[in-house]
Amino acid sequence: MSKKSKTGGYSGGASKPTWQTRSATGVPGGSRVPWGVLGAGAVIVALVSLIGYNLAPKIVDRTQAERFAPSVDDPDPSRGIDGVFEIEYAAARHVEPAQRVAYDQSPPFGGPHDQTWATCTGVVYPTALRSENAVHSLEHGAVWVTYDPNRVSAEDLDVLSARVEGEPYMLMSPYPDLPSPITLQSWGHRLELDSASDRRITQFITALRQNPSTHPENGASCSTIPGAFDPDNPPPFDASEPGRDAVPLDEMPSDAATSAPAPMDEGPR
Repeated sequence: MSKKSKTGGYSGGASKPTWQTRSATGVPGGSRVPWGVLGAGAVIVALVSLIGYNLAPKIVDRTQAERFAPSVDDPDPSRGIDGVFEIEYAAARHVEPAQRVAYDQSPPFGGPHDQTWATCTGVVYPTALRSENAVHSLEHGAVWVTYDPNRVSAEDLDVLSARVEGEPYMLMSPYPDLPSPITLQSWGHRLELDSASDRRITQFITALRQNPSTHPENGASCSTIPGAFDPDNPPPFDASEPGRDAVPLDEMPSDAATSAPAPMDEGPR
């Protein structure tokens, strides 16, 4: 029998016991887990996912822009957008700053309007606008985004503002008692929405902003008229019912032809 010496060795020719080595990571055999490589791989995957997440909406917007852009074959692509409500309005007369118009829609999107348009160069107005000024902007080819401040979340408000701010022929303002939390208006067209993430917003803007086939004054300006309209202090919204002296909606412009106006189609398309 082998005996252990005082010095810790073994006598009797017995072999020394074999001890298994371990690396600092605890992996048998001394190999190391490549944590640095795995970490770098995880970072790359996260970056790719983040880039894809940010690019996806832009890709969708580009696709919608291609699909709903006006063309000779399809001058009004909004007719392919679910929920767009359309009314045919003739080019309308101007009213004085103190006059009201007996609009048939709320918000209105066609008919007589103030001689001064609301600045529509991507302005996000914090207060409700006088309808007669906003309708003139629509006549110039703008898209007017309105929202009910009591029914739209802060997140949706940020999304809508980002879509409008600084964009030509766009304006946005709160509007009390809307039929839905969000509505979009262009001349003769309206779309009611529940969410700012609805892809129909992109479709509507693409199809109708500055569409020469859907608004009366193609090429008209949206810039501020100095001395006539102050975007920092615009004429206020009037929530009261128009009085008996309000301008009728169907009143034709003074220089219009004497023939009867085209009948209005009040059904959704």
